[in-house]
Amino acid sequence: MIDLHMHSTFSDGELIPSEVVSRALFAGYTHLAITDHVDPSNVENVVERMVHVCSQLRGKVRAQVYPGVEITHVPPRLIAPLAAIRAKVNILAHPGLLSEEEATLARKNGVLLEITARKGHSLTNGHVARMAMKTGARLVYNTDSHSPGDFTPWEAALQIIRGSGLTEKDAARMQANARELVER
Repeated sequence: MIDLHMHSTFSDGELIPSEVVSRALFAGYTHLAITDHVDPSNVENVVERMVHVCSQLRGKVRAQVYPGVEITHVPPRLIAPLAAIRAKVNILAHPGLLSEEEATLARKNGVLLEITARKGHSLTNGHVARMAMKTGARLVYNTDSHSPGDFTPWEAALQIIRGSGLTEKDAARMQANARELVER
């Protein structure tokens, strides 16, 4: 399973990065991204530390581990400079009650919309799925894990995806979308 949205003690997660990886491996993940929260105050420090940790783990664990960030609570004008440090926006995490226009914009820009396991954020999964189907935007499943109990094995992920009004075929497509992203 591929999960590209989880957090460590580098922001608001409860686990150090190596334990995030251990928990993900136990849940059956093959690829994961640790994506801690950043804004202008910590982006350089978090990116540097996360790249270092991921490079240390590469080849030493049974999963591919990728560094990433979640830009959170940042004024819109500051997002572009933060995202420009290394890459573009790839996933719109827990997009909530996004509009049809926003979903269309995501499709046009190749941004994946997230179906999430995270309590609270998952309440809008059905809406996100409907907007994606209506506009042709592509989806991805992630856990937004912050603590030990947040890592979902594939069967639990399928329940969440089905609860969003999607099918197992959609779930497979979401994993293919995630795989395509990590293979870029």
